[in-house]
Amino acid sequence: MSGDKEFEFGLGDGRRIVGVIERPQATLRGWAIVAHCFSCGQDGLAAVRLSRALARSGVGVLRFDFAGAGDRDGQVADASFAADVQDLIAASGAMEAAGMTPNLLVGHSLGGLAVLAAAEHLPQVRAIATIGAPADAAHVLTHVSEEDLKRIESEGEAEVTLGGRPYRIGQSFVDDVRTRSPLDAVSRLKRALLVMHAPLDEVVSIDNASAIFVAARHPKSFISLDDADHLLTRQTDADYVAGVIACWASRYLPALEPDLTGDEGDLAGVLVEETGGGAYQTRVRAGPHAFLADEPVSLGGLGSGPSPFELVSAGLGACSVMTMRMYAARKGWPLKRAAVRVVHSKRRDQTPADVFKRAITLEGALDETQRARLLEMADRCPVDLMLVRGAEVETELLPAA
Repeated sequence: MSGDKEFEFGLGDGRRIVGVIERPQATLRGWAIVAHCFSCGQDGLAAVRLSRALARSGVGVLRFDFAGAGDRDGQVADASFAADVQDLIAASGAMEAAGMTPNLLVGHSLGGLAVLAAAEHLPQVRAIATIGAPADAAHVLTHVSEEDLKRIESEGEAEVTLGGRPYRIGQSFVDDVRTRSPLDAVSRLKRALLVMHAPLDEVVSIDNASAIFVAARHPKSFISLDDADHLLTRQTDADYVAGVIACWASRYLPALEPDLTGDEGDLAGVLVEETGGGAYQTRVRAGPHAFLADEPVSLGGLGSGPSPFELVSAGLGACSVMTMRMYAARKGWPLKRAAVRVVHSKRRDQTPADVFKRAITLEGALDETQRARLLEMADRCPVDLMLVRGAEVETELLPAA
């Protein structure tokens, strides 16, 4: 299953926040919250790209605008760092109540500092990742001119320009960030921490990452983002960051095992050998079964059999159908017929590059709950899990006959 939908939750003062849930495009491995940077929002490039890249890796994500500080209105006069932390705590509670307990927090820039402060109050969170995070909240004020700070002090609030966009900042926000030092909370964290930072970050210097890393206790890791900019404006940088986070966090996300397992297959394996017909034609033998595999005519083959990627697609489709059938039979559900169409494609400059799009048809007098559960089972069939989690290939060269 894939896609996104709105997710609404309430704050302690009665206000409501409407965020976006990015559902995984692969087998669900866990849930996360992505906290945006100070001058960004839930619809900012970094937040969207990180969320969607994590979803492609099987991690469901909630992203939302901090109350009064997001992309939508540029008003932060009534906002505070403490309020951002409370927003994260409220979001986590709402997700848990909806059956989507977040085990991972990801924070970008000031959002990174906010997730570090919030994690202390969220025992269900097992891992935290920060990207370009400052070591103290007052760092935001280094991008506000002395003239603007004086105007805020004299008038109570003022419009300033951050990241090329106008924002209204109030004195309460200035006072709040000046008194916040979450490094104390970092030193008390007993959760896995991943610190990611670009050495040449011109917005938040690398010294901030060093301070966070030193303050934290193990298990902790540091990843250099090379020449990435602070806002991760390049798609490849956002994909890299999300891929590393997903791989690193998999150690701390709930274990995922298939609900149903089938026959492991013939121990003799599958034999594939050239036939001598055409440039690429091969004969595939699997136990008592044999068929041809080939490349299409457009690629120099004879088109006499499925291509290698079509065979992989067939494996995913067959496993999906069989797993749904086994589950329906176990439950006694009226599944008359299941069909799956799988199409393989490649995406440029994205990770992973290979995409298997699966369209499922279910026939029979099934209710919506049963249909939804069968779709979940397709997402968790053994071949799906293998493709999502990866597999090891061991190769040896046999002596010539």
